Amino acid sequence: MMENQKFRPASVIGPLGEPLTLDTLPPSDTRRWVVRRKAEVVAAVKGGLISADDACERYGLSAEEFAAWERAVDRVGMPGLRVTRVQHYRALYDRESA
Repeated sequence: MMENQKFRPASVIGPLGEPLTLDTLPPSDTRRWVVRRKAEVVAAVKGGLISADDACERYGLSAEEFAAWERAVDRVGMPGLRVTRVQHYRALYDRESA
């Protein structure tokens, strides 16, 4: 029976080096998504604290939106999550990929 249960850590390391738990994640009614909050959700998913599906349901995100956050963090780190700089980082990444 234990084989069927997934291991979920009690905490993971957040984007700023602080421990993240389910209680310290952004509230489910968050409407203003600043870079730090987005990065915390991405770190929680990558660390196994919550699943991507759980994060999308909890925060009302589409799978595409969450995937875009993950790609931004993977490509350029937290600065890539800035809405005002999306075009800059997209152009930079496209040039490096070519």
